[in-house]
Amino acid sequence: KRAYKPVSYVDQMAIHFSLNGNMIPKDSDEGRRQSIRLSIAAEKAPVETSAVTSEEAEIKDEESTGDTQAAEEEEAEGSGTAEVTEAAEVEEPPPPRVKEQKLANQFNFIERASRTLNNPMRERACQSEPTPCKDFSATANQWKIYDAYVEELQKMERSKEKEKPKAQIAKKEEEKKKGRKLTSLELQSDDITKISKAAKIMERMVNQNTFDDIAQDFKYFEDASDEYRDQQGTLLPLWKFQYDKTKRLAVTAISWNPKYKDLFAVGYGSYDFMKQGQGMLLLYTMKNPSFPEYVFSSESGIMCLDFHNDHPYLMAVGFYDGNVAIYNLKKATSQPSYKSSAKSGKHTEPVWQVKWQKDDMDNNLNFFSVSSDGRIVSWTLVKNELVHTDVIKLSVEGTTMQGPEGLQLQTLGCGTSFDFHKKIDYLFLVGTEEGKIYKCSKCYSSQFLDVFEAHHMAVDSVSWNPYHLKVFISCSSDWTVKIWDHTIKTPMFIYDLNSAVGDVAWSPYSSTVFAAVTTDGKAHVFDLSINKYEALCTQLVVAKKKNKITHIQFNPVYPVVIIGDERGHVTSLKLSPNLRKMPK
Repeated sequence: KRAYKPVSYVDQMAIHFSLNGNMIPKDSDEGRRQSIRLSIAAEKAPVETSAVTSEEAEIKDEESTGDTQAAEEEEAEGSGTAEVTEAAEVEEPPPPRVKEQKLANQFNFIERASRTLNNPMRERACQSEPTPCKDFSATANQWKIYDAYVEELQKMERSKEKEKPKAQIAKKEEEKKKGRKLTSLELQSDDITKISKAAKIMERMVNQNTFDDIAQDFKYFEDASDEYRDQQGTLLPLWKFQYDKTKRLAVTAISWNPKYKDLFAVGYGSYDFMKQGQGMLLLYTMKNPSFPEYVFSSESGIMCLDFHNDHPYLMAVGFYDGNVAIYNLKKATSQPSYKSSAKSGKHTEPVWQVKWQKDDMDNNLNFFSVSSDGRIVSWTLVKNELVHTDVIKLSVEGTTMQGPEGLQLQTLGCGTSFDFHKKIDYLFLVGTEEGKIYKCSKCYSSQFLDVFEAHHMAVDSVSWNPYHLKVFISCSSDWTVKIWDHTIKTPMFIYDLNSAVGDVAWSPYSSTVFAAVTTDGKAHVFDLSINKYEALCTQLVVAKKKNKITHIQFNPVYPVVIIGDERGHVTSLKLSPNLRKMPK
């Protein structure tokens, strides 16, 4: 017909294999017939034991039916109907139920090779058969060999256990005895650990009572005089944190814990090249100013530290000897959990700053460090080891040295501080000892994105603004604080503070407020939205002439700053209302 013919039904399924089963449902006619046949066969050929059990079952059934009849008779008497009782007496006991016999399982066999443990010997099974087992003789021999090997191994293990020298066992016994004989001091320390939590709470309560006036000031005091002066504020001294073993050490780093807002870490070391010794790491809480919560000592002075944002119990620390380490506050040890070494690529000069970064592609923890050796290094924690990767090497342009045999040697720049952009992951700033600030990328190891001729002396601190993504601040020993836009080569603001500036910090509550500390013992607080030219507050924090302020940090929640000095003291101060005005 020369036309497409419509097909009403097309079968989409192709059957490759089908097999009819021989299992019959119990409820079907055939199933019932089979079960009746089985029951008849069981009745015709009864075993003695089954007969006995069936008799016992009949007796029990009779007894039970008798009980039910008696109960029915009583009910009938109570109701006054005699006919029901007669009917109950006439009723015959029901026939005993015959137990259903289970069909034999056609597949109930065990082969040794298909089992894991307690395998029966294959050859024994063959021996029990009346006909000779020729097919399985080869496998039987294999199993014999296998069993012989197992027995031999067991013998060897037993002999090894016997050969263990008795001297070792004697030593272990001695150690056990020594362990049992604890000194009175150790026993005392064990007892103290049991009540340590209660004692800590008690200590905090006592401290709160002792420093009650300071606690009241922290919570409620607001400087009323701020209402009468529009453009000035004050800093109210609160607690002072000091520890006997850190009196001769300088505060070299301060960092607030991201989770517990009352907890902060203080690193101790020395900025003096001639007075290098051991360092300390203390963690204080504002709830207990008299004694630190955690105490760690180190062989080299601590220069910097940083808390991990997602794991607030982890702290990255940089040392004067060029090493970096990670401390875990959850572990009750005085040593760092992970530490770099000369083999793992430690810095050759002091580490001036460390910063945690987001985990890498394999979810390994990683942080960056900057040092005077001109290297910016990424440290990754892989399988309980710190693995280093050099991100960038700072080189000073136009300063090649004449080496032996006419070699041109490139001098490396000395990194002193750095900070990573809050939003753009790859972007970071590096301050150097020469006074330059380099804008760098994690993607380029040999090239800078930009160079700022920032200061005449070492850049002590550089920090991105937490709110304004283009703005950053820098301070230097040349007495100045400068505010920059990273897209413009020249600074937007320059403040001369008449003394070397040790540290500068943006406030967490306003994009226009920042604080700086100078070596003459003063703290300066600025608010650009109120006064672009002068500080709202310039206050002497440290009175002694030989003492210098080293660091300042804002608390992330409370209107408090903490300031560290060269005598190992940390002072907390409350900002007056004029210094913490929220932006409109």
